[in-house]
Amino acid sequence: MTAQRIERLRRKLVEHKLDALFVISPETASPTNRRYLSGFTGTSAYLLITADDVVLATDSRYWEQAERQAPECRILRAIGGFDKWLPELLAGQGGKRIAFEGAHITYQTHRAIRKEIQKLPESERPKLVATVNLVEGLRLIKEPEEIAAIQAAIDIGDAAFAAVAERIEPGWTEKQVAWEIEKYVREHGGDAVSFPTIVGGGPWGAMAHAFPRDEALKKGEGVVIDMGVTLDGYNSDLTRTIFLGEPDDTFKKVYDIVFAAQQTAIELVEEGMTGEDAHMLAHNVIDEAGYGDNFGHGLGHGIGMQVHEGPRVAKTSKDKLRDGMVFTIEPGIYLTEWGGVRIEDIVVMEEGKARVMSHAPKLITANL
Repeated sequence: MTAQRIERLRRKLVEHKLDALFVISPETASPTNRRYLSGFTGTSAYLLITADDVVLATDSRYWEQAERQAPECRILRAIGGFDKWLPELLAGQGGKRIAFEGAHITYQTHRAIRKEIQKLPESERPKLVATVNLVEGLRLIKEPEEIAAIQAAIDIGDAAFAAVAERIEPGWTEKQVAWEIEKYVREHGGDAVSFPTIVGGGPWGAMAHAFPRDEALKKGEGVVIDMGVTLDGYNSDLTRTIFLGEPDDTFKKVYDIVFAAQQTAIELVEEGMTGEDAHMLAHNVIDEAGYGDNFGHGLGHGIGMQVHEGPRVAKTSKDKLRDGMVFTIEPGIYLTEWGGVRIEDIVVMEEGKARVMSHAPKLITANL
């Protein structure tokens, strides 16, 4: 897959009148784009992609790993600081326009690299050009293998939620719920949870990103659970809201509105819509029911190698939805001092419509 991705990137570089891309990923930076283009999963490396070469520079901790994971790259054994190996990496790039990712490099690192470039003879100095979303644009459309990888993570997450939700009872703490989910994920093949599990019981669930506490869950309250799985570099994201005991009228009403909003968005979203168009499909349902002010976040977000990536599915998003995009649909209603209800599934755009990928049960009522 990496060879195809590199060729797609090279075509994009030509479109932008650029000669190369320098993916700068020290340990303080996100390695996602570097992994996407090379397959290398180490925590520190620098990737240079030109018209006819792909070079991965990394230190001695990762030389063997790089040889194994990035066979399509020429490995440069980086020993010491930039002054020791950067001139070798940039050899032959004098006068070339080399793109770097402006959103993924610190000022300090950028300054250090420019300092070393200025030491080169003028004829050997490349010109650094800041770019944004160059690689992220490639990642928007998922390859079949990526969709399969996301599905594998989803399947573990669906099973984890179902296994834990049927056991939850009053007296469990929010932290216990989170731990039982994480334990299931690790015991059933997941690499990790993709973010700290969100658990909000009763009024705590009014916070969209409630962090779990040593607080016992109570009968007669709802519980918002938002969880994800990381597997082979790809992620899932799932939210369900359950009720401990027999749901009361308020919970039933709010849940039904959120459920209807989600189903409406899933059924009506189409290729060519903007993220804002999709968001409004759900928002209008919630607003017409009188809870528009209680749905403050976007309808969803892209997901893949990162939990949150493009496309943005939100009120201000002009991102166009296209076949091959994978994103969440997660409307919610949050009422201070009462709690919240959110339902989240992952969908993939296929043949112009959304296909739901996650299938964890909805409206689980604890059997008390």
